[in-house]
Amino acid sequence: MTLAPLLQATLDPVQRESAEAQLASYAEQSFPTYVGMLAQEVASENNGLHIRQAAALALKNALSAKESPRKEELATRWVQTDAPAKSAIKAAVLQTLASTETRAGYFAAQVIQALAEIELPRGEWPELIPAMLDNVTKTDSITLKQASLQALGLICETVDPNTLTQHANAILTAVVSGARKEEPSSDVQIAALSALYNSLEFVRANFDNVGERNYIMQVVCEATRSASLPVQVAAFENLVKIMSLYYAYMDQYMTKALGPLTFWGMKHEEEDIVLQAIEFWSTVCEEEIDIDAEFEQNAEDDVETSRAHHHFAQTAVAELVDALWWLMTKKEEDDDEDEWNVSMAAATCLSLLAAAARDQVVAPVLTFVQQHIQSSDWRYKEASVMAFGSIMDGPNPDLLGPLVIQAMPVLIVMMKESIVQVKDTTAWTLGRICEILPHFIQPEVLPNLIAAILSGLDDTSRVASNCAWALMNLGETLGAAEQDTDSSTLSPFFETAVFALNSAAERPQQDPNFRASAYEAVSTLVAHSAADCLDVVNKLAILILDRLEHTIAMQNQLVSADDRRAHYELQSNLCGVMSSVVRRLASHIVPIADRTMQALLMIMSSASKASTVMEDAFLAVGALTTALKADFARYMGAFTPFLYGALQNHEEHQMCSIAVGLVGDLSRSLGEQILPYCDTLMNILIADLQNPALSKDVKPSILSAFGDIALAIGENFAAYLEIIMAVLQQAGSMASLTMTTSYDYEYGNQLREGIIEAYVGITQGMSTKPNVLANYGPQIFGFAQEVAAAHDRPPSVTAGLAGLIGDLASVLPLGQFKPLFSQDWIMCLLRSVKTDRSLEPDVKVTARWARENVRKHITA
Repeated sequence: MTLAPLLQATLDPVQRESAEAQLASYAEQSFPTYVGMLAQEVASENNGLHIRQAAALALKNALSAKESPRKEELATRWVQTDAPAKSAIKAAVLQTLASTETRAGYFAAQVIQALAEIELPRGEWPELIPAMLDNVTKTDSITLKQASLQALGLICETVDPNTLTQHANAILTAVVSGARKEEPSSDVQIAALSALYNSLEFVRANFDNVGERNYIMQVVCEATRSASLPVQVAAFENLVKIMSLYYAYMDQYMTKALGPLTFWGMKHEEEDIVLQAIEFWSTVCEEEIDIDAEFEQNAEDDVETSRAHHHFAQTAVAELVDALWWLMTKKEEDDDEDEWNVSMAAATCLSLLAAAARDQVVAPVLTFVQQHIQSSDWRYKEASVMAFGSIMDGPNPDLLGPLVIQAMPVLIVMMKESIVQVKDTTAWTLGRICEILPHFIQPEVLPNLIAAILSGLDDTSRVASNCAWALMNLGETLGAAEQDTDSSTLSPFFETAVFALNSAAERPQQDPNFRASAYEAVSTLVAHSAADCLDVVNKLAILILDRLEHTIAMQNQLVSADDRRAHYELQSNLCGVMSSVVRRLASHIVPIADRTMQALLMIMSSASKASTVMEDAFLAVGALTTALKADFARYMGAFTPFLYGALQNHEEHQMCSIAVGLVGDLSRSLGEQILPYCDTLMNILIADLQNPALSKDVKPSILSAFGDIALAIGENFAAYLEIIMAVLQQAGSMASLTMTTSYDYEYGNQLREGIIEAYVGITQGMSTKPNVLANYGPQIFGFAQEVAAAHDRPPSVTAGLAGLIGDLASVLPLGQFKPLFSQDWIMCLLRSVKTDRSLEPDVKVTARWARENVRKHITA
């Protein structure tokens, strides 16, 4: 029997469904026979390439999947297959690597990748890597070498690096052998360099050895001068990753090899090589920015920094600025703004160079700016403005400030340029100044600046989007710092700005990206508006509500999918503005609260699952909940069906996460009025925790929500106490397991923070029934002690733990818990807060309060 006819049928749209169902039936009837037959179809030289490809795809899909539960299920099925069948399948695909058809060898490599991903972590198939090495070093067959190196590359890409470390020497020998300049086949070199790229993370021991490191660097550097363009590009890609992973060792190679090679690469005629050469220096700058940040942090903590800092960026700054500036002029009027190109890459690199070399970048950039900003060639003019905007973040503001003051009148005039690219970059540069150096915008210049930006809202969408961004930055930097501020620098311009943005966003056929930017700017301006702007915010609220209600009325008139998508995006944008308006007006929203909630309920009733409008509507409801507090109770009957549905929407975990956060908002706002809904809420939340289909990222916030509910309903939480304390105990064990077996410290600490917040809410909520809470004292103290002993505890966990101990000490009966409060770790933790520089002052105040309460128990 052959599967070829069925495989052929899977390629026919008419027969595909039936053929795939029959193949699935064969897999269920006898998996070993099925995968064995597929392997033979892959190996058969009599089959056409399309059949071999279909067989390889079906075989790979029988072994692996993207979804973790399904992937584990398929791996288990393979592991349980009898050894002779597995050996025959592996032999068939290994044999196919030597096929005279190059593509067939690659199909086999993909199957080998799927098999290796299952077997190598389990210590099985020990002969695989040695076989690959022999295929590369002991044969003259180009196709066998190429396919074997492709297989190694795929294995290195997907198998856990910790598993592959033991095979590092063999893998490295094979890939470096294939990458050498002596290799006659460029296809083999490309496959080898791709495999090397994927292996770099687990060959650290080889890079630690100076002899091996020198040889690897020699091979890669020589490959950058290959006659084959793809080989050159692959070699430069390796240099970029090597710099990222092994910066500390690069000092000895930079002056004689890496520097000259990459500057040569930036002058190359092939764009792919230029891009990689620029990316190399961007990576250098990123590494040195990270090192500088580490030095600064360690200096604050009085800790010595062990990382080497070679100051490559500062050393090369003049030559690098020269190379980057000329590359920034490589633009055409019809360039696609969404397509990554040389000028974009160069500008990005210059921004990173400014952050890495700081003050040293200013003089060389200024030379080009002063020379070319008035050039008759628009490319030079645009590059000058881009260069100036790119160095706003990094150098000392006191050095840049006078330059900004001098440049502002010139830039404002340039907003009237006829060339769109120049105007666009000018708007972006003004936005950068508004974001980073706003206090150098002189009062007499501000009206002209805002006028120029507002006029840009009527320009092309790319110019208008940057103008909206500039206004948003002005709102954040020059708007009111606190909501009770009487007035701000932007107050005189507030009404004109928000209504100009709104008008620009409302234009028919408006670009959706600009519309989103415009409404985001409106939201920011509202959020940072002073008290003297509240009347305008009220007017805006009515305008946005009118617009929302209009979109609801238009709902049934939408015909095409594009129309519906644009419609839902507009509703999302309007809900976002409404959230900001409600938060700013707070209790002043009351006169239009009913109308607002009615509009949101109607939007939720008709929201598409494919859009984010439901998420934005929920966020607006959250803002309304906070503004109305207990008065929100009158909407609960209409809103809870949507809330319950969102909490059970496991497929859209972001939506579910927002709904969980809203449970906390409702609890804090409604207090005991949330009690009638608690049975349903608690059942859903507990079911969510137990559901493996729900993203784990939602689960810490669910734990925190238990605390919010407990705090809201007080002693009524006793009805849920037993089951929730069991859930929290289980979650604590899960957090420890996650950190000790999966080494996922970030998620483990998120769980612990959620548990702490739950315990805090429960402790405070049950304060009127301390004896009931006392039954769980040992559980809570045991968890707290385990967390206190952790060395990888982030500041947020430490802060929560100090508060929890203080709450326990203030609520639990004196004398009964003296042995627990007398444990050394408690005072040790609370005293450590005093000297921990990473903690905010209010945490230190909390820890002092906690110490005082703990002492009462110790001395009782």
